[in-house]
Amino acid sequence: MQPARAATHRISPTRFACVSGMIGAPQRLPAMQRRALILTSAVSLALIAVVHADDLVLDRFGSYLESLRTQAAIPGLAASIIGPGYVMREFVFGRQNIERADPVKPITPFHLDGVTQIVTATLVLRCAEENRLSLDDQLAGATLRQLLSHTSQQPGGLVFAYRLDRLDALAPVVAACRDESFRRSVADLLEQNSMFDSAPGPDSTTLRASDGFDQTEIDRYKRVIDRLATGYTVNTQGTASTSSYAASTLKPSGGLITTIHDFAQFDLALKKGVLLHKDSIWQAAWTAPLGANGRPLPHGLGWFVQSYNGELVVWQFGSGNASASMVVMIPNRGLTLILLANSAGLTKGFNLTAGDVSVSPFAKAFLNTFLR
Repeated sequence: MQPARAATHRISPTRFACVSGMIGAPQRLPAMQRRALILTSAVSLALIAVVHADDLVLDRFGSYLESLRTQAAIPGLAASIIGPGYVMREFVFGRQNIERADPVKPITPFHLDGVTQIVTATLVLRCAEENRLSLDDQLAGATLRQLLSHTSQQPGGLVFAYRLDRLDALAPVVAACRDESFRRSVADLLEQNSMFDSAPGPDSTTLRASDGFDQTEIDRYKRVIDRLATGYTVNTQGTASTSSYAASTLKPSGGLITTIHDFAQFDLALKKGVLLHKDSIWQAAWTAPLGANGRPLPHGLGWFVQSYNGELVVWQFGSGNASASMVVMIPNRGLTLILLANSAGLTKGFNLTAGDVSVSPFAKAFLNTFLR
């Protein structure tokens, strides 16, 4: 594997606009205005100090990520930290294609794999909000609520078993609700959130007008797929080889292709209540059902749900044999971590299906850095 320098992209929030224009004030101002100017400058300098402190924390976290990426022999990794209303920092490490020495960029598309189910859950919950369906509707021997939470009803109560394939039964449910195909519904969501470096499936290059897509959309998807990060398998010696793996199509359980920059827009829209009402998110998506013993099960609707150091953490992961992804959110702080990789090293070897994200050193570094 060829080494590559890490890069970070600092994105300054609007509320910390430059205040240098306040410093060189005229000397002959009235006393009251001079005092106001001094106070304003002091506050501005304090804000700059806060931003600088935040930068130091983000820099340190970026160093953690690069170290972990190297240990896991991941060829290319993209990461984003999103705050309550803006992207705080984007990180890119390594190569999206080793043979061409192409570096990872914030607009490099990756396979989202199982994290696609967050989008699926959002579409289903939106239909429930519009009273087009009930989460207690039956399908394939289970309720929609049970499919999204990976649970099943047993004689003793609800039982959790993480099975992505069960989610695929939700495609016709979304199609019936939206009166269009599942893929078209996902594509509409991408466009509504300006996610123009994303594609509704790796086979979206084969779409036709008869599928409900115009040529402009199809051409854009082709450009996205052409830039898709090359997937690699990595052996025990850390040698990366191009993988023949390719996800076949978009399904409720996987297949979405996106970038850290684009998925941050989805995250922000979710936090702002644009995609769903906050009641739907907190009371449905981020509330774990109770199991047979009366204790919370690991998974809400589309998201794993757990407590870490007394703080609510919701998350999801995806993994193929040549790609991996992870999203970790601390809702009460409005903080989110997005990770996209072009090998399985991000999630391989960690029993994430058991419902504890802290077994991942990547997630644990995030939680320990920002939950203080």
